[in-house]
Amino acid sequence: MADFARSESPAVQAQLNRLAKLSPAGDRLGLERISELLDRLRRPEDRLPPVIHIAGTNGKGSTCAFLRTMLEAAGLRVHLFTSPHLVRFNERIRVAGKLIGDEDLSRLLERVLNTGADIQASFFEVTTAVALLAFAETAADACILEVGLGGRLDATNIIEHPLVCAIAGLGIDHTNWLGRSLAEIAGEKAGIAKRGVPLVTQRYPAQAAQRVQQMAEKAGALWIARGALWDARVIRDRIRYQDRHGRLDLPQPRLPGRHQADNAALAVAILRHQDRLQVPPEAMAEGIQAASWPARLQKLEAGALVDRLPRGSELWVDGAHNGAAAREIADYASRHWGCALPLVLIFAALKTKDPKSLLRPFTGMASAVHTLPIPDHESRLPEELAELSEELGFETTANHDLYEALGHIRDPARVMIFGSLYLAGQALQANGTIPD
Repeated sequence: MADFARSESPAVQAQLNRLAKLSPAGDRLGLERISELLDRLRRPEDRLPPVIHIAGTNGKGSTCAFLRTMLEAAGLRVHLFTSPHLVRFNERIRVAGKLIGDEDLSRLLERVLNTGADIQASFFEVTTAVALLAFAETAADACILEVGLGGRLDATNIIEHPLVCAIAGLGIDHTNWLGRSLAEIAGEKAGIAKRGVPLVTQRYPAQAAQRVQQMAEKAGALWIARGALWDARVIRDRIRYQDRHGRLDLPQPRLPGRHQADNAALAVAILRHQDRLQVPPEAMAEGIQAASWPARLQKLEAGALVDRLPRGSELWVDGAHNGAAAREIADYASRHWGCALPLVLIFAALKTKDPKSLLRPFTGMASAVHTLPIPDHESRLPEELAELSEELGFETTANHDLYEALGHIRDPARVMIFGSLYLAGQALQANGTIPD
């Protein structure tokens, strides 16, 4: 599946067009190409501030967001690399707290593409090289890298000596590349483990946890498992965190969903199990409440799409693209959304995803499902998704685009656009809600 990016900057778009031509389509795992590319670029990865490396199926992006705001609340300058972008390619690379500018982005894309034209690096490998160059050029106190796919063979795993590694939530996803069982996927994620480096993780089912332990022991990493060396739970709307250093009483995130408290607690555990970045509990608390992460149970308050809905409606966007993430949305809906407004799903899915696992958590909850394609990506046909929706008992329609899908909503409703981060990004752009 080819990645895709557009920019309003002609200079950036020229380089993105080159990238589309030079990079082979599809996800490609392995460290050979990124290693050769970075060697030619004089190893920018060796000139980074302390690196925090985050893997996981779900929650790794939110964990990165919490880490960034906690570190910044402590007065530190932070580089951040995440993927994919929602609207603008620049979102992937945040240099010392600010999204990379178009001039620097076009310059670094051109340099990387000129340097590695014969390597056939993938879209993500080129993007990783650009980010590492940008980070090496600008002073900062910390660098957060989010794994793109898996971990063991992901381009970000080129970092040899991170400060700390971590794994967020695990789920069944990307089975063509990572394996079909949770244990196999856990092994690929735990492939980021490094000798002598803390590997901080959430709590997992027994077989997955055993695989993480095996990978940590093989690498010589220090496994810091939730439930063993740290833990947290929500009591009376507060996060009660505990590890060998003591206890913390922390606020819940502004980000909605019970899972966000888990992600925030993981970020706390990461910072508590390293000794180079000084982040006091007060900064952790401030960072937890300051963190935002677009397209994660995000309510759109105003904009072009909101204006298309009947008065009294609500419009929400989430990038959930696997069953575990869909269950988190359904859990939030059952806890916080009453019956005053019917729930309507605007749904699309890539060909590599299991649409039934995404829709099944909403059976008996959603009143209708309106399906659509994802432009510029290899997505399932709306008609196919509509047929699957009907099999699960939903009233459904197949549509050409967001506008047609929203046009079926004639009475006030709570509308959730979900199924893909790419779809979520297109919804944000269409609404005029541009992440910054």
